[in-house]
Amino acid sequence: MKLTRRDFLRYSISSSIAGASLIGLPSSLTAHAAQTNDYKALVCVFLFGGVDGHDLLIPYDVSSYNGFANIRQSLLNTYGGTRSRESLLPLSPDNSAHFGSREFALPPEMPLLKSVFDQGRVAIVSNVGPLVEPLNAQGFASGSAKLPPRLFSHNDQQSIWQASAPEGAQFGWGGLFADAMLAAGANNGIGEFTTLATAGVGPFLTGNTVSPYQVSLNGSAGITALEGPNGGGIGGELSGFIASAREIFRAQGSQHSNILAQDIANKFQKGIDANSVFDAARATAPTLTTAFPESSLGSQLRAVAQTMSIRDSLSANRQIFFVGTGGFDTHSNQAADLPALLSQLDSALAAFDSAMIELGLSQNVTTFTASDFGRTLTVNGDGTDHGWGGNQIVMGGAVRGKTILGEVPPALLGHDLDAGNGRLIPTLAVEQFAAPLGKWWGLSDIEIRHALPTLGNFDAVNLSLFN
Repeated sequence: MKLTRRDFLRYSISSSIAGASLIGLPSSLTAHAAQTNDYKALVCVFLFGGVDGHDLLIPYDVSSYNGFANIRQSLLNTYGGTRSRESLLPLSPDNSAHFGSREFALPPEMPLLKSVFDQGRVAIVSNVGPLVEPLNAQGFASGSAKLPPRLFSHNDQQSIWQASAPEGAQFGWGGLFADAMLAAGANNGIGEFTTLATAGVGPFLTGNTVSPYQVSLNGSAGITALEGPNGGGIGGELSGFIASAREIFRAQGSQHSNILAQDIANKFQKGIDANSVFDAARATAPTLTTAFPESSLGSQLRAVAQTMSIRDSLSANRQIFFVGTGGFDTHSNQAADLPALLSQLDSALAAFDSAMIELGLSQNVTTFTASDFGRTLTVNGDGTDHGWGGNQIVMGGAVRGKTILGEVPPALLGHDLDAGNGRLIPTLAVEQFAAPLGKWWGLSDIEIRHALPTLGNFDAVNLSLFN
């Protein structure tokens, strides 16, 4: 096998792990987290493409459902009856009084998630999305309010969800959360296994001092990053190169006269060392009895659960994970594509919930979904177009489950939160959604504001996301 420049760059990038220097954070941000010594993890499940929130949390009382069905009738006809009111899975949230006579349901493809909801370990948070400041339809139409940049653009809204800034953002709020924890002494101040990803991730897990560690899905999640795509193995020239590179980078990395070469060599060395530690820990991992679905998301969440099972060997008591799956850009064929995607999400989340119970970590792990944006309430023929606010799932034993949190706009057109065609203007900014996650993870209010700089633009909202 001939080692090309492209191979060299690809393998070097995939194996590099940023060192966890503790510089760059004010000392005022380090007092709170240092007092935490239990294990807590956040797991972001990013649903790429923009999930149709109108099809995730569906109006169920007769009046609301009829209004919803009237607007979406041409699309609902293509679902083959699975969006008839009788086919839905009605929810009985503990906070139903907040919504008066309004009722809600999950789609029939999500029976396992409904069960976890009923058991009190899932909450639905409604109408979350990127905002710069509070907004209504009048402010949107008049242009008098500040808007998130490049609305309805996939790449930019994914980035804003992850980093409060459009495409090109360098640091994400997950990475900045981790910076604060490491500066305070969590994980012994070592960052390699603090932010971890199983899928391609944008800026979410990158901070000033942390970069995401890429976890493989094939059970050996360390050195295989150097050994070829998807752990497929290597041979000949590249294998010999890697063996030689280990020794060269260890011997010369920190002493090289060229600063760029020194940095690359040191990242290789850190990656090699981290991979060795990870592989040694994986060899002692317990066998999970929970059966995960053989889907991309199921495989990723299995890898996350396996990684959590070796947390002590990795000296990690605070971790943030990123997993992702796509296909939710349902401009067309929505009735054919979206139910299958929701079914995959249902089975993968339910299996992960079971695995957390098996590991004794249900109270210690909070999983949440995120997505580019919601979608329009109106239809474009056999699909829906890019929207704005959407509904998100939060799951875990510490979550105030069996609740629907936030405001659920009516499934009608022309109301005060309609930006046109049923694009919902969010009533909760991403930062307001992220703040209680950071608080539960152990951060102080000062640390959270440092990671979420636009949070101060919004009134304090007691989302009551946790018990």
